[in-house]
Amino acid sequence: MDDFFTPVTTTYLKGRDEVAPVELGRTAPKKSPANAVVVSLDEAVDILKNQPDYDSLISTLRFLCDNSESIMGKPGPQTAAVVHLLVTEITPNYWTLLLESSNLSSDGPVSEFSDAGLLLRCLSNVTGLNAVVAHINSLLAESRQRKNDVSSQDIQLHLQIFLDMIAALLNRPDSLRQIWTASVQKLPDAAMRKTQSHTLNSLLASSRVLSVASEASAVLGLDKLKDATKFIADGAEYVRWIAISIASWAKVASTDLEFQSCFDILQRAMSLGYQHVLAKLLIDELLLRSDSNPVTFIQVCFQQPATFKKIMQILLEYLAQKFLSSITVQDASEDRTVSSVAGIINALIKDEPTRKSFLVSWCTASSGAGLGDGIGIRRAVLAALAIDNDAITSVLEKSLNQFGDELYIKHAAILQQDVHTQVLLISAGYVSRLSPIRLNILVKSGAYMSSISNRIASTQEKARILGMVVGESLSALVDKGKSKLDFHMDEMETEEIESLKSLTGVSDSVGPFEELREVSQVVRLAASSTPFQKQITRPKKKKPIPKTSTVDNLPKAIIEELNSSDEEDDGLVPYSKGSDPEDSDDDAELVQRNKVKPPVYIRDLISYFRDVENYDKQILALRTAPTLVRRKANYGTEVRDHAEELAGILVGLQDKFELDGFSETQLEGMVALMVAQPQSMAPWFARTFFEGDYSLSQRTAVLISIGLAAREVAGFDTGTFQSSADFPSKQLPDKIQSLYLEANKDQPQQPSGNRLKALPANAIESMSQALTADFLAPLAAAAADSTTGPDVLKLQSFTARYKRKTSARPRVRAIPNTTAALLARSFFAPLTAHFQVALRSARRVVLNPALLALYLQTLGIVVGAAGPATLALPQMTSELWDLLLGVRVHVVEDLSALRGWLVALAALLQVHDDAGGGGGMRRLCEDHGRDIFETREWVGGMFERIRGDDAGGGEENDVKMLAAGVLIKLDEAVEKYQALLMGDMANFS
Repeated sequence: MDDFFTPVTTTYLKGRDEVAPVELGRTAPKKSPANAVVVSLDEAVDILKNQPDYDSLISTLRFLCDNSESIMGKPGPQTAAVVHLLVTEITPNYWTLLLESSNLSSDGPVSEFSDAGLLLRCLSNVTGLNAVVAHINSLLAESRQRKNDVSSQDIQLHLQIFLDMIAALLNRPDSLRQIWTASVQKLPDAAMRKTQSHTLNSLLASSRVLSVASEASAVLGLDKLKDATKFIADGAEYVRWIAISIASWAKVASTDLEFQSCFDILQRAMSLGYQHVLAKLLIDELLLRSDSNPVTFIQVCFQQPATFKKIMQILLEYLAQKFLSSITVQDASEDRTVSSVAGIINALIKDEPTRKSFLVSWCTASSGAGLGDGIGIRRAVLAALAIDNDAITSVLEKSLNQFGDELYIKHAAILQQDVHTQVLLISAGYVSRLSPIRLNILVKSGAYMSSISNRIASTQEKARILGMVVGESLSALVDKGKSKLDFHMDEMETEEIESLKSLTGVSDSVGPFEELREVSQVVRLAASSTPFQKQITRPKKKKPIPKTSTVDNLPKAIIEELNSSDEEDDGLVPYSKGSDPEDSDDDAELVQRNKVKPPVYIRDLISYFRDVENYDKQILALRTAPTLVRRKANYGTEVRDHAEELAGILVGLQDKFELDGFSETQLEGMVALMVAQPQSMAPWFARTFFEGDYSLSQRTAVLISIGLAAREVAGFDTGTFQSSADFPSKQLPDKIQSLYLEANKDQPQQPSGNRLKALPANAIESMSQALTADFLAPLAAAAADSTTGPDVLKLQSFTARYKRKTSARPRVRAIPNTTAALLARSFFAPLTAHFQVALRSARRVVLNPALLALYLQTLGIVVGAAGPATLALPQMTSELWDLLLGVRVHVVEDLSALRGWLVALAALLQVHDDAGGGGGMRRLCEDHGRDIFETREWVGGMFERIRGDDAGGGEENDVKMLAAGVLIKLDEAVEKYQALLMGDMANFS
């Protein structure tokens, strides 16, 4: 049988055990770690792929850094492979070890020669930065998918590593220029350079890095990030990093391509929402430092007209607040600071016609000329323009044309008219000295005569006075002797008017600005010496652990034991338990015997507020601020010298320790500042509300403080307002309520808008309820009389109420003219003037419905506080009514904003109704007849639109009742003074 199995062929195979050692040898590392030397990019990729040890990694990173052309040159497949391996494989495994081996401090930058610095140098290019951002995005996407999974902690650890790494990459000295040099400068093709520059701008100057870091920090929690990492997740801090990086790069830039790249990054960064932060830091670094050059600032910031206008606007505002805030209209003599600021402006505009035309429009635009700032900045700008005769003459001509425009006189805010009058008078003085013939021609022209005539014919007293001031001042420059214009009025003899007239003699020279540079350098160094304010949490125990005292280092006392059997201490009375409050805590280590004493000076109060790490100082400063400011209000100049600094701290104060009564005490501090310095601080808070970079709650606090301060300055009690006060309509009989609610029931109803109130009840709401209660109380009583009781009782009730009303009339306090003028000039005028400017800006924060409602109610409270005795009531009435008619389109869709609109109008009508003998309503009908008809028609439409609640309560019912009260008051005025209104009624359509 074996013969049948004859093999055809025979093949001999080697055993597997013989082949295995050879195959294993092929997959092992080619070189030992000690002798690993990388000589090519392919070998570097091969080492990074195969999980290198620490020495091999460092050798590979050194090769990549020393041969920069291989990794930082033209992008290619091998470069992308190396970057991908460094990001996905090396960084998660080695970043922590690289930091430990580099012996770095926790907050300091990473040295480029350290082990961690080698990895950062390899990734300091567009390819590396883009790969890091893309990897963080992938981790975030995975974390969203595994949101409720317990095993997602590894993603958080990786996110923290990459955030630390990207922050270290950007936080190195001159990092922005290094990334640009490695990614753009060495590329030979212009198209590739443009593409890489666009990608770099998108990564850094747009929102890619910032948005990714912010989302990652939200996943991790901001408290888990290092202090040196937090800046990439905070918008303001990130913009500061961009500004400092651009400034350091521009100082060493030498080519037009570098300056163009700096400008491109700046232009992109302006869209991040922190334009003022970015521009102010560039101004400090490139213009106000001793080693700066204005040419560098021009090359970086002024390459396009749109960006030039934005930065120049911020520059003028910054210079006004930093150097010229103390100069007033009364200081008409030449000032060195004004000359220095004029030197800065002149160095920037030079002989460029477009830049000069911007300054001319800034002086004459309806929203320009430094509204809210002192006269110093206007003097500096006009001094810089006065070098060019045509430019200063153009300012004068445009100012005269605007000054006499009838629409401008009627509708422009009086604060804006004051500012433009100052510009007109100062420019007229320069033209009279440079070219008296041209001024003579302007004054003798028909346009000038009609301007003065329109001013004198105005129904607003302040507008007439400004017209007379300009007429007398310009006549004094042109006419001589008895031919000078003189109105011989007592109103023209006041100190304020004399100060305005003296502005024609202002003559400021254009000087050097080295002094401002030195001051700026000192301020910058003082600010940089302050440590970074870290985020801290509230201590778990009420009493913090005291610091180690030097008493512990003293030699210990010798204890001598005495015989306790002696009875010499029988006369000593022991302390009762718990008598010492310092020893009330059971734990002796928590007893704090070196307590922080309350501040007694304003500068100490500010230092307490700035020490955000000290719980005791924070709570002491917060509780002491209102009393200390009020006590120091008329004692020396402490409050006046530190008012703006302290106000800025109070507005931006954060409740890090969750203190009890924090918001109330913060408001008390702001109110105390405005009551102590109303002429300077009330306009400051009004400007801060519109221009500051604050949240909705902070802006709300500013408005509340303005309303409370206005009431206190007027002499009213501000501590009696409760948010639980009933609306006046709820005091009406049920029958009257049902009549109001059933009005227009059969007509089609439209949605009344958003019912959600974004703001909680506050003092402004309480004061508004008090105003509406006073406004609707007589109407509610009249409605009750018309539906209840026999005629005799109604007559008796009416007679008794009339007597009570007439006898109680003196309770409306006659406010002195000085106080009323202060409220009109310092509280009301800044609020209305800045509102007109805010409507023209890109970010109209005030149009937020909840904020707009509070703003309108604040205006009503200020008008009510000023009362009928103020001489500026016609001007306030005109401005407020124009504002209400202009803003009505923004309150239609929101019920709370509509209520604020009606509260402001009700307060205005109530003030005029309180005027003695009804003269207030008569004057209102004479001056604002068309406004009355237009308002009555619009409010009637809103009354029909609002449904109202069938139960007789709710916000809709309150607004409907308030609208009904306004309609009744307007109808009474029309019926009583219909003869005066006949002409307006005939022309109204």
